[in-house]
Amino acid sequence: MTSIFERDDIQFSVVMNDEEQYSIWPADREIPLGWRVVGAPGLRLECLAYIEKVWTDMRPLSLRRQMEMGG
Repeated sequence: MTSIFERDDIQFSVVMNDEEQYSIWPADREIPLGWRVVGAPGLRLECLAYIEKVWTDMRPLSLRRQMEMGG
């Protein structure tokens, strides 16, 4: 059985959490707590391409902030 996250025939939303980590989520489902929609919905490969373009630093936001403060 194919996971819904592997399907290329449905719309997804790009979502981001408070740590500025990205993922995709089926556009017709309620977004999980702690996540928000960023960008326009699209097919899976379009959403993954968007994430690859914008998520240039994989470190969580809290770690980036800590490192900026010298910690």
